[in-house]
Amino acid sequence: MHTMKESDRDVLPSHTSLLKATLGALLIGAILLVTAVMPAEFGVDPTGLGGVMGFDRLHSEADTTEASNDTGTGSASLMGGMEPPVWRGNQPHRSDRMSLTLAPGEGAEIKAQMAEGDRFVFNWRAEGGTVTFDMHGEPPNAGDEFTSYWVGRDQTTASGTFEAPFEGTHGWFWVNRGREPVTVSVETSGFYQSLFKP
Repeated sequence: MHTMKESDRDVLPSHTSLLKATLGALLIGAILLVTAVMPAEFGVDPTGLGGVMGFDRLHSEADTTEASNDTGTGSASLMGGMEPPVWRGNQPHRSDRMSLTLAPGEGAEIKAQMAEGDRFVFNWRAEGGTVTFDMHGEPPNAGDEFTSYWVGRDQTTASGTFEAPFEGTHGWFWVNRGREPVTVSVETSGFYQSLFKP
């Protein structure tokens, strides 16, 4: 049977040093709780350090990811403001191509019927001259009110991606300010209800 010798007792920490170590561990734990765990898990940041160190973004990311999984939409943002790798559309995928010819001084539109959050990729090209255009949208029953997204003068082509900020019709109005007829052809591909000429 082993008995503790006096020399072994000298190696053991004293009650005072054990108390100091315990209080130090509790203090470090409390600091971590307030600056890291509470901002990341509960969105509560009483010191503001959680926001400085980026822990508060973990909470908002978890909330938006859960919301996107519940609603079936993929518009949640990841840390650092990056878009998620998968966006899930509410409409089936479609591709459309339309064209119209504008006489000198004439204007015309092509629009897409879209729900809020619907997206498409687009490209349009003018042959025979340049056009002035206004890419815009209006909600249902808006009357003469509309929201402009992109306006250009003396253009022959434009392309990009578009996400509908609200439900309604979204598209382009082109005007031929030249002296010869101009044919505008537009191609769209994405998730929207329809493409049409008003």
